[in-house]
Amino acid sequence: MQRDAKPETIGSAPNLTSSRRELLRTAGGALAAAAFSPHLAARMPSTPAVVAPATPVGSVMTEFSVYMSAARDRELPESVAEQTKHHILDTFAAMVSGSDLPPGRAAIHFARSYGGEKIATVAASDVLCGPIEAALSNGLLAHSDETDDSHAPSGSHPGSSVVPSALATGEKFGTAGKIFLRAVALGYDVGPRVTLALGGEEFRVKTHRATHSIAGTFGSSAAAGCVAGLNAQQMRWVLDYASQQASGIAAWQRDADHIEKGFVFAGGPARNGVTAALVVHAGWTGIDDVFSGNDNFFLAFQPEADLSFLVDKLGVRYEVTRTNVKKWTVGSPIQAPLDALEELQQKHSFSAEQVKNVEVRVAASEAAVVDNRDAPDICLQYMVAVMLLDKTASFQAAHDKARMQDSAVLRERSKVHLIRDDELQKRLPHREAIVEVTLVDGTRMTEHVAAVRGTADNPMTREEVIAKARDLMTPILGASKVAKLIERLYAIEKIEDIRELRPLLQK
Repeated sequence: MQRDAKPETIGSAPNLTSSRRELLRTAGGALAAAAFSPHLAARMPSTPAVVAPATPVGSVMTEFSVYMSAARDRELPESVAEQTKHHILDTFAAMVSGSDLPPGRAAIHFARSYGGEKIATVAASDVLCGPIEAALSNGLLAHSDETDDSHAPSGSHPGSSVVPSALATGEKFGTAGKIFLRAVALGYDVGPRVTLALGGEEFRVKTHRATHSIAGTFGSSAAAGCVAGLNAQQMRWVLDYASQQASGIAAWQRDADHIEKGFVFAGGPARNGVTAALVVHAGWTGIDDVFSGNDNFFLAFQPEADLSFLVDKLGVRYEVTRTNVKKWTVGSPIQAPLDALEELQQKHSFSAEQVKNVEVRVAASEAAVVDNRDAPDICLQYMVAVMLLDKTASFQAAHDKARMQDSAVLRERSKVHLIRDDELQKRLPHREAIVEVTLVDGTRMTEHVAAVRGTADNPMTREEVIAKARDLMTPILGASKVAKLIERLYAIEKIEDIRELRPLLQK
């Protein structure tokens, strides 16, 4: 796994790379009580007064929790705010489009049946329910398929849990749009950093745990805690409750219906985050540093974890800017092959009937995820066949399971050969692909995609993100409502109460 170079020191903290085990087993550093934000506490008269911790808090936890508590009042750089808006819109589009899929229908049915007090919105429905139930339901909606964003270095899908968590908590407290925006950016900063500290993809493969669920739980907890206006010590308790809820195993890869996968990636983590924030806001306490000392989170999950990743370039490198927006509404490993095939079609203008063979090379571990799967949106051979026939890969085609048995599709699919490439494996988390098309007349064409469209190295424009969102949402909500929602989101700093978005998200 590739990692950014780590600084020798981070702020005033000691060298964090010298002894990872010592960081995990000991609690050192200044008391975080000195860094509390009195004006934040003053905004929360219903919560108990902050009590100084009985034991010292580690330097990593101090820096991390203080950063989290200050996020509510910290203005985002303009470029980061723009990127965060892209990801909020992209997640809303995934929620709305997911409502017509089986996992989305299951989510809405759950919310309608067990919704509790009518506080928070369930997208693309007329359901109002409790914030915890809404977060769970909207998370499942957002990851009803492979439409939502992804953060490749950490092995996570931040938006599908962070945005529903921030939205549900925001509706409970009537949060201003600018606070909602900052909370979402914070969620992207926190969740991926936790699984980066654990080891990212390597950790997932070796332990069979779901990095997606772990990152989502911590990111959603941070976002909800920010919306709730929690101070530094309360943020440490939020991290404690996030640690206790961190779960998920890689068995989700056997889920053919995408319902359990939607719960593991998004619904469960969004629910966990809202729960962690609301119990602390209600006055619950916890331990002051769950990242160090006896029986801490990292000892339980990965004793070789590197805690320096939690605070590496914190406040300088915003993880939302390293999160991918998918151009195609399919699994991440299929993005590069579709980009490559589209490029070849544009350069050479050939028809499906002219194609004799298509050879697709992707990283070995990526190939395993998308090789002849039953679900159309994560089946590489099917989606390549669709691209040959349609010269595009639409949302409808990516969810048309019946079409997988169409004779024309089966004919083109038989031409597609997936190769697990060890050299491309070495380049992860960059999801590259090499596609070679051989025509019946012997002509060979090759395209190597090193930077997928929508990644940090090849980002989509605002216009492209809006076009994707409009295509996904208009069939559900209607053109007029979608246009207003997009307009409001890109001026979200002017929204006084995030509940103003409710009529634009409801069906």
